[in-house]
Amino acid sequence: MQIIADNIQITNPMIAKALYEMDPLPVQDLAKKCVTAGADIIDINPGPLTRDGEEKMTFLVEAVQKVCNLPLSLDTSNPSAMAAGLNACREKPIINGFSLEPAKLEKILPLATEFDCDIIGFLLYPKGMVPGNDEERLNLAVQLFAAFNEKGIEPQRLIIDPVLAPLMWEDGSRQAMELLNVIRLLPDLLGFPVKTIVGLSNLTSGQGPKEKKLLLEEIYLSMLSSAGLEMVLMNIFNQKTVSAARACDAITRQGTFSWEEVP
Repeated sequence: MQIIADNIQITNPMIAKALYEMDPLPVQDLAKKCVTAGADIIDINPGPLTRDGEEKMTFLVEAVQKVCNLPLSLDTSNPSAMAAGLNACREKPIINGFSLEPAKLEKILPLATEFDCDIIGFLLYPKGMVPGNDEERLNLAVQLFAAFNEKGIEPQRLIIDPVLAPLMWEDGSRQAMELLNVIRLLPDLLGFPVKTIVGLSNLTSGQGPKEKKLLLEEIYLSMLSSAGLEMVLMNIFNQKTVSAARACDAITRQGTFSWEEVP
C-alpha cells in the first residue's frame, strides 16, 4: 500500500502563510519531515488558487522538489495552476483529481493525457454529492470510466477514490462497510485491475477524542487493505497508522513472509 502524505495543504496555517509570503523554507521543512516519517508520495493541496495560481503551484512544486525526490500528487481545482504544477514536476506526478463535474471533465481530465500521468477519479455525482450506498458508487464508477475512456487515456492511469463518508453521518457506519465491497468489486466491474485510494481522515471528520479517532483509522485501514486498497491519503505523522499500513503490506504482499517487513 502506498502512503500519500496529505500534510502540505492550505488548511495548515503555516503553509498558508508560506504561500502568501512565497517563503519556501516552511514548505521544505514540512516536506523533509514527511519523507522521514515514511511517505511514499507527497500531496500538495494549495486550494483553488484563485489568484496567481500558476505561479503559486509552481513555487510549491519547486520548493518541495529541492529537498525531496518523492513523486508528487497535485490537488487544485484551477486547471491552469494544475498544468503549471504538472509541468514543473521532475517525477511522474498524480493529478488529484477529477469527477463527473462538467468543469473537471472538460479542464482537468485532459491533463492526464497531456502530461501522461495517473489521475484520481472521485465517485461523486456531477454536482458534488456523495453517493448513498454501494450500488450508487458502482453505477458512478461505470459512468466515470466511460468519461475517462472517451479521452483515450490508458485504463491503468485511472485511480478511483470511492469517497469515504464520515462515521458521524447518520449512515456513516453502513457506508464505511459498503465501501469495502465497492473496492473489492471494481476490478471485475470495470474489467481491469483498477487502482483505488481512500482519504482516511474522512472517516473521523467532526468532533471526537483524538486517540479514539486514530484507533478507528488504524482498524479501518486494515479492513481497507484486506479489501484490496492500494493507496491511502493520510496524515503521515500518525505513526501508529503508518505502522498499521506497513504491517498490512507484510501480510498481503505476495511472496515469502519476513519479520523484517513488520515495523
